[in-house]
Amino acid sequence: MKTLELKIEIGFCSVDELKEADRELVEAARQATANSYSPYSHFSVGAALRLSDGEIIIGANQENAAFPSGLCAERTAMFAAQAQCPSQSVVALAIAAKNNGVPTARPVAPCGACRQSLIEIEERYKRPMKVLLCGTEGVYIVNSVKDLLPLSFIGDSMIETL
Repeated sequence: MKTLELKIEIGFCSVDELKEADRELVEAARQATANSYSPYSHFSVGAALRLSDGEIIIGANQENAAFPSGLCAERTAMFAAQAQCPSQSVVALAIAAKNNGVPTARPVAPCGACRQSLIEIEERYKRPMKVLLCGTEGVYIVNSVKDLLPLSFIGDSMIETL
């Protein structure tokens, strides 16, 4: 039996160390937490993505008493961008969260369903999407969604090979 080793590199820095465009995206994600509807979990998540033309689209988590009917911040932003600007790829995504109104110290990562949706967009446009995971202690910088979802299931996974 062979062993495969998967290696990813994730950067970590303070918000002040980010480039101006990334700081702007982080701030938009933090502000988007105010648009969260989270009366059950009290966990407000905001997402902001930058399209290839520079436009920023935000999203916020939306809960529902029937829990499976809600939607995460990342997917609200992504689906809005795809509906409004389908010709634009996503260059970067920032995610921020508050727990009971207090910004999280540690950066939060997307759930599995969001990771799957994000990898689909990355594959669609054949362009890596930088992901900025924000907390008050700092920001994780991930260079591609593939680093968040190794061994991902994408369209090519369904192509039969001999």
